[in-house]
Amino acid sequence: MTAPRPRTTTRDPEDLTRRLTAWLGTRLPGARATAATVPGSNGMSSETLLFDIDHPGPPSPELAAPSPGSRPRTTGVGPDGRGDIPASCALRLAADPAAYTIFPRYDMARQYRTMRLVADRTDLPVPRTLWLEEDPAHLGAPFFVMARAVGRVPPDVMPYTYEGNWLHDATDGERERLEAASVSVLARLHDQVPLSEARFLSSGAGNGTELRRHVEAQRAYYAWVVDGRPPSPVIERGFAWLAENWPSDPGETVLTWGDARIGNIVYGPDFEPSAILDWEMAALGPRELDLGWMVYLHRFFQDLTESSGNRGLPAFLRRDRIEERYERLTGHTPRDMEFHTLYAALRHAVVMLRVAYRQVHFGEVPVPDDADALILHRDTLEAMIAGRYWSGGTALLEGS
Repeated sequence: MTAPRPRTTTRDPEDLTRRLTAWLGTRLPGARATAATVPGSNGMSSETLLFDIDHPGPPSPELAAPSPGSRPRTTGVGPDGRGDIPASCALRLAADPAAYTIFPRYDMARQYRTMRLVADRTDLPVPRTLWLEEDPAHLGAPFFVMARAVGRVPPDVMPYTYEGNWLHDATDGERERLEAASVSVLARLHDQVPLSEARFLSSGAGNGTELRRHVEAQRAYYAWVVDGRPPSPVIERGFAWLAENWPSDPGETVLTWGDARIGNIVYGPDFEPSAILDWEMAALGPRELDLGWMVYLHRFFQDLTESSGNRGLPAFLRRDRIEERYERLTGHTPRDMEFHTLYAALRHAVVMLRVAYRQVHFGEVPVPDDADALILHRDTLEAMIAGRYWSGGTALLEGS
């Protein structure tokens, strides 16, 4: 029997809209939040609320990107001094601290600052940030407001590797264009953001390189996840493998996106990115942190699809092609990619374990006898640890 899909929020959207309208009035007197919706793919970490701003200001259709049926009105100069405030916005709200959160801490100011830095220092299409509110009294947690992006996002449920969605139905040429543009996002981010201005993203804890600090932070996160719960033997073997196979030279430190996957990119009709979303996992580290994450998160969906007897998209976002494209764009040859793809699979496993324990907390699934059974890609992670997964840039699952 398939476990129910985990609940993604414990909040009441109507109550959020009322409280948001009250807060909005302190920023734009007379304004109201209208047409508020919670996306069906709303995450279990920070949450998103889409809404329109209704205000008696002059119409500015050229600045607004309204949802169907909304009125494209804006008013005054935005808090960033970049012109009128767009009518259609998105609000990112930190997780409800009483709802068995996925991460131990949600630093919305850090995410907001990262988005502003990337918007100011690169040519990447980062959504325009409007307000940061750190006082939890208004909506129950800190939040920020940004302009709403318009376009299409590759779906996670059901994954884009299955039939019946716009990306799977696209031509090979269109998917190639999207792949090239997505790798270009990483190349431009890594090359264009001055490291000196991104130092606030350093963990500042532990000794050694940023990669060492990054892994230490993930180990601490895992310890938090299993506190009072059964530990995961495969995750612990994964951390031991990292220690035994540590790169001799971690390489250049850059600002990494953290959640570098196509499911966090909004694409236009030309299959080019129109917005880069979800910066809560941004960190300092080697370029390969993002490359490994982009490679593995696609493999997660592709392996899942193949295990269900479907073909998926085997020629899309292949590891060898991602590495070649990135090298052509930056001159940097990706290295230690077995380390970084395994690390990505390991990080994903820790998050999945927390999500599963959240289901246990809410009574959606029973406490398992084997914690590893909660990790969908357990076989993949075990094959990586044993050196059986990669062959010539193509993934091979144990037993396949």
